[in-house]
Amino acid sequence: MFRAILIDKDDSGYRASLQELDEARLPEGDVRVRVSHSTLNYKDALAITGKGPVVRQFPMVPGVDLAGVVEESSHPDFKAGDAVLLNGWGVGETHWGGLAQVARLKGDWLIPLPQGFSAAEAMAVGTAGYTAMLSVLALERHGVSPEKGEVLVTGASGGVGSFAVALLAQLGYRVVASTGRVEEADYLKQLGAAEIILRATLAEPGRPLGRERWAGAVDSVGSHTLANVCASTRYGGCVAACGLAQGMEFPATVAPFILRGVTLAGIDSVMRPRADRLEAWSRLARDLDKKLLAPITRTIGLEEVIAVAGELLAGRVRGRVVVDVNR
Repeated sequence: MFRAILIDKDDSGYRASLQELDEARLPEGDVRVRVSHSTLNYKDALAITGKGPVVRQFPMVPGVDLAGVVEESSHPDFKAGDAVLLNGWGVGETHWGGLAQVARLKGDWLIPLPQGFSAAEAMAVGTAGYTAMLSVLALERHGVSPEKGEVLVTGASGGVGSFAVALLAQLGYRVVASTGRVEEADYLKQLGAAEIILRATLAEPGRPLGRERWAGAVDSVGSHTLANVCASTRYGGCVAACGLAQGMEFPATVAPFILRGVTLAGIDSVMRPRADRLEAWSRLARDLDKKLLAPITRTIGLEEVIAVAGELLAGRVRGRVVVDVNR
């Protein structure tokens, strides 16, 4: 038996609860992992509350991230005792995920726990930090270097935004952080932000082109915010789009792309090839100041997950939520 958050949907409605489950119920997979830590991401919160169409089949254990130790494996790359990590691949959506004490998974979805990270630290980074690193890599590949000018991070006090601010500042960029929570200014400056701007300055409908300001940007918000960011990006700049906290729509024009040569780089973290995952985690191990994990991270137990999911969607959660599944 093991404890897990289980989401179900039937004639009585949609519900999430903490349950004791028999391991015989685990889905198919060639690796069984004893999970030590998971996370609570925005997507997990949507799944748990039913506020978004995340879960594709029921019942479902949510949790797009997990870290733990292999207990049993028929996969050639892993053996019992190996420390492993998983981000994405549809777990928590179409395959039982990480908000449980045990998981059975496809070994192709796993990577070794990166050297220098404990399981708890890797989950403090989680999909949020991994996505932020993928975004930074996209800016670099499109020629956005620190000397090109300042870089904007939207949704800066969230999980992806917090890591984007920290990573870009560590790499020498002048980072401008956009947030709707003015009380988080000191937190963002602690992470390395040079300037804070209010979310409202970007969140309303804007012009097709604005004053050129940003050499690059990491946007986790979408909608009018992303359109306004593109409209104010400098000639040849790049915007890495990785989220939709404001909305999925993109009410923009082609003007920034055909008049200023702006690149809009889409960042998918879920189905990313293994080589990209290993590169991103290697760079995280090299470039992330792990001392910043403490102010970014809050740790909870499985009993608290459902309540905190509601707080996250209400915008009352800063940074990252790590779940110690054995607490």
